Amino acid sequence: IREMADSRVERDAITCSAAVSACGRGGQWVEALQLVREMAHSRMESNTITYSVAASACDQGDQWVQAPHQCICWPSTFPIVR
Repeated sequence: IREMADSRVERDAITCSAAVSACGRGGQWVEALQLVREMAHSRMESNTITYSVAASACDQGDQWVQAPHQCICWPSTFPIVR
C-alpha cells in the first residue's frame, strides 16, 4: 500500500482488490492476506470484492479453511465455511 502511494496510484478498494487478486493468481495467498490487513490498518474501505478475491487467493493456495482465520480484519459478517 505504501508503494502505491509512492507511485501515485490511487489507493482504494478497487486498486487494492486488484492487487489482492494478482497475489492470488500468483499463488501468494499470504501476501494477499497481508494486503487486506494493511488495508484495515490504514483504515481503507474494503468491500465484498476485496474479501472475495482474498478468499479466492486462499483457495488457490489450498488454504481455503485456515487462512481466513489468520486475518484479524476479516469482517464477522463475511461467511466462512468451517
